[in-house]
Amino acid sequence: MKVLRQYSKVMAAIAGSMFFLPSPVLACAACYGRSDSPLASAMNWGIFTLLGVVITVLVSIAGFFFYIIRRETAHATTPSAGQNLSEAKI
Repeated sequence: MKVLRQYSKVMAAIAGSMFFLPSPVLACAACYGRSDSPLASAMNWGIFTLLGVVITVLVSIAGFFFYIIRRETAHATTPSAGQNLSEAKI
């Protein structure tokens, strides 16, 4: 049991020290500098796709508000059924 505790402490120390060591093996192609690799190209396509989704959502929200404003102004300019036409022109 004593050997297992020592072994686990040594393994924890090794794992902890490996966590803080920089390693080029862990870096992706875009971070490491190879911008012509397929991984970098896929990451760029992913960024553009997410940017397209965000822009589509924002344009849809803005379009909804423009639709509401246009509908409100059209409703305000048309006479309602209970008004006379002479009262609506005033």
